[in-house]
Amino acid sequence: MKQLKVGIVGAAGRGRGFFSAFIHNPNTRLEAVCDIDEERMKVTAEKVGVSKIYTDYEEMLDKAGIDIAVIGTPMPLHVPQAIMALRRNIHVLSEVPAAVSMDEAKDLVRAVNRSKAKYMMGENYCYMRPNVLVKELARAGLFGEMYLAEGEYVHELKELNEITRWRRKWQTGINGNTYPTHSLGPLLQWMQDRVVSVCCAGTGHHYTDPRGDRYENEDSTTMLCRLAKGGLATIRLDMLSNRPHNMVYYSLQGTDGCYEAPRGLGDQAKIWLKSKSSSVEWTPLSELEQEFLPDWWLHPPKEAIEAGHGGGDYWQARDFVQAILEDKEPPIGIHEAMDMTLPGLVSQQSIERSSEWLPVPNSREWS
Repeated sequence: MKQLKVGIVGAAGRGRGFFSAFIHNPNTRLEAVCDIDEERMKVTAEKVGVSKIYTDYEEMLDKAGIDIAVIGTPMPLHVPQAIMALRRNIHVLSEVPAAVSMDEAKDLVRAVNRSKAKYMMGENYCYMRPNVLVKELARAGLFGEMYLAEGEYVHELKELNEITRWRRKWQTGINGNTYPTHSLGPLLQWMQDRVVSVCCAGTGHHYTDPRGDRYENEDSTTMLCRLAKGGLATIRLDMLSNRPHNMVYYSLQGTDGCYEAPRGLGDQAKIWLKSKSSSVEWTPLSELEQEFLPDWWLHPPKEAIEAGHGGGDYWQARDFVQAILEDKEPPIGIHEAMDMTLPGLVSQQSIERSSEWLPVPNSREWS
């Protein structure tokens, strides 16, 4: 079987998180790396034995002979770099979110529709072990009719803003939910639904950057999401408050069960399912692993366990490669990527309009 050749842009930074997944996949070969930080990239490339090194992304696309472009660059580069690859019929695995504006989102959808290549957004939180288990339980119908979900991404970023400076504009320099996919992605997969309208409100501004400038993003924002089937999702984003991180909190409520992720200090993932319990009491989620967790997470290889984002970096790459080899749609293809991205873009409009409820477009209806 032909090995798919992989090129990674942003390879000196976030792109490094994808190395192991493609190096250990027998169907892929890490062929080329690209980054504007040439010296740091050379050190990284030498460690993994990659000889094709570029500082110009388009040059890598034109000369490296790659089949897959992995985009691990800052948010505003995701769409331009994805489109460059798609126009060359090179498959794209892109970091999140898919786009930073509605116009960009439409451009990306058009590019995917016109290309012979496949596109997947790398929402790695969907592949974390507990989230995969809850997805399987939901698909088995054990929650009954699901009508309420919560997701929270609480990650204090003030110091990191000054290191990865793009964050100061694109994550904390815009009001509303500028980073929705980690929280929203797993919930939409569990409920097999999409957001049709949102409203967004914030807590105000209490912090300034080292230059004394107030952060444009309110300290903590809450995005209410009305779902197509009538349910409600509440998404909290907080990248500024002085407090410990909690980037993976979720809850799910259905007519026949509920789930809550850990809050910290020894808490654990817990669940109640009507069909599994004679009393209405929490039980550890882990007790259901043997019965419902897919074998690939029950018996993962070492490289999957050691991969970033709870193994998500490894498994999402595996699924994308499999989709290419089997010529099928990736699990988080262009429309799933839009379902996870567009609500955040609309929330930015909502918070500017005094938390007005606004419709979220369906990318499947774009020509």
